Order: sequence, then C-alpha cells, then structure tokens
Amino acid sequence: MKNFILLSTLLFSLMSFAQRSDFNHIDFKKADSIAHYYKNASLKNLPVLTHNLTTALETDVEKFRAIYTWISSNIANDYSSYVKISNKRKRLAKDRQAYLDWNTSITPKVFKSLLEDRKTACTGYAYLVKEMANLTGFTCDIIDGYGRTPTLLLEEDSAPNHSWNRIEINDKWYLCDATWSAGQTMVINGTPLFQPDYFDGYFLADPELFAKNHFPIHKEEGQPINKDNLNTFIAGPVIYKEAFLTPIIPVTPTKMHSSIQKGTSVTFELQVPKGFIGDAQLFLNTRGNQKNGNPNIIRKEGVMTLVQHFEKKGVYDVHISVEDQLIATYVIKVK
Repeated sequence: MKNFILLSTLLFSLMSFAQRSDFNHIDFKKADSIAHYYKNASLKNLPVLTHNLTTALETDVEKFRAIYTWISSNIANDYSSYVKISNKRKRLAKDRQAYLDWNTSITPKVFKSLLEDRKTACTGYAYLVKEMANLTGFTCDIIDGYGRTPTLLLEEDSAPNHSWNRIEINDKWYLCDATWSAGQTMVINGTPLFQPDYFDGYFLADPELFAKNHFPIHKEEGQPINKDNLNTFIAGPVIYKEAFLTPIIPVTPTKMHSSIQKGTSVTFELQVPKGFIGDAQLFLNTRGNQKNGNPNIIRKEGVMTLVQHFEKKGVYDVHISVEDQLIATYVIKVK
C-alpha cells in the first residue's frame, strides 16, 4: 500500500507534463533534414546556427525538433568530463546546497569546453538545449537529478548524477534527454569510446515512463529530497531505452527484486498504447541458462499482462521483451 501511495505521488507530479503523441500529426522529416544539412556547422556563433536550423520551419515543435536532433547528432559524450563531475558530485552529496551552487558555477566552464571541442557531459547537453531553445523564444529549463540505466544502478546514498530538460511548447511542458539520445559510451580495456547513435525515444518522452529512469531534485534552497520517493525510484525495475519507442510502460511489479514461494505466480503488467497488437515474450535466466517462460498472456485495451508461474526454487532474472525489443528486467527469488 505504501509503495502504491508513493507511486501515486510521483505520477501526480508528472501530470503537468505532456508527451510526443500530441504531435502525431507532425512530420519531422523536414526538421531532421535541416539538422543533417548543418551537421558540420560551428558552435562559435550560436544565434546564427539556431537561426539556420529553425527559420524555414513553421511550427514550434518542428523548430525544437531541429535543435534537439542537431545537438544529439553532433555532440560527443565526454566520458572523462563525466567522471570528474561525478566525483565532485559524490564529494558534495551530503551538502545539497553546495552541490547546487557548484553545479551552477561549472555550467559556463562546461559550455566553453563544449564550444571548443564539440563534446561534453550531460550538463553540457542540457545547457546547449536550453540556450538554443531560449534563442528561438522557448521557455526551457535544466533539470538536475538522478538517472538510472541498465549499467548504472543507484543506491540510497548515491549522489545526483544526471541533467536533462523540460521545454514549454504550445502552453504545455515536455521532457527530453539529449544526452541519452546522442549515443552510448563503451569502456573497452579501460579506454572510453563514445559511439554516436541517435535515439529518438527521449524526444518529448512519455512522462510516466520518463519517471522510471529519471528522478529530479528541486533547486529551491532548503527543500529536501523525499527519501521515500527516491528509494521507490531506486528500487524499480531496470528499464531499457527501447521501451520509449512505442512506448511500453512496466506497471507491476513496482520493484526490481521480489521474493515468492515455490508454486506461485508473478503478474507482470505493461501499459501499452491503445490498439497495440505487438507480441510479448518473457525469458527466465538462472545460473547462465535462459529459456522462454511461456507465460499466460492476457490482453485488454491499453494493458498487456504476462502471468508467470514458478515451480522450482532459485533466483531468476526475468527479461520482458516486446516486438523482440528488451523492455524491462526483474529479479525473482523463489524460496
């Protein structure tokens, strides 16, 4: 019951955000084409670049799309800078106001490096989105907080580690994450290697799904983080980026780790778009061996439920796949 109340509180805070489906009638091909045309443009004169990206577009959302696509397709993720910023965040984790003051002070330095080297950490992506959106006349803010990925899990004492944006379009607020749209950094033999690969799912993302791997902190001085809400966020299942494309929202279980008795079942509920007819699969991985769980799949309008029965003791990594795309992972301990 407590988890339900906390989740309801989190979802209520998201009700002020809209999502990309508001613009299903918009074709972004022209905006993307313009962003591609200016792929080698300099950042040294930001007003000129912003003007070139937006002047030929009619709607506000297309203008922002060109800005967002250009940033996510042309700026490299600077892993070394990310490590330095992360270490500083950890040192200031217990002094939240000092962290916020430092985070504000470092932004111009990050931006200077971005202009010169065309690479940055998440703070630089968020700052560039804000600056270019503001130049176009949008109201756009940077949001600092926590980000969770399949390779970056958090603990209760983890320091804030990520930044993203909210933008106002047609009197509605939307969420986006240009850093995670840009690609991924692989560490090979200790050497970081950024692999550019534009991902569209974090552009004006579904706010309920966005909350599964983004947890904001508020900048108002003296306003504490709600530890119960943060712990609920940290305890949630692993969500993969492919979930954002449709989108598919894992609803239950609310926690990544669950314990059950042998001979019982677990119900995995997914929120899906109305009219969605895609296929779902559930895979069980234990001791390195993986098999299809063959769950009982129940479909209703907007909901897909997978009921998996567990007959044997053990610890199972449960992977949920929809349309051959990995969506979420849970861990079920069967006693």
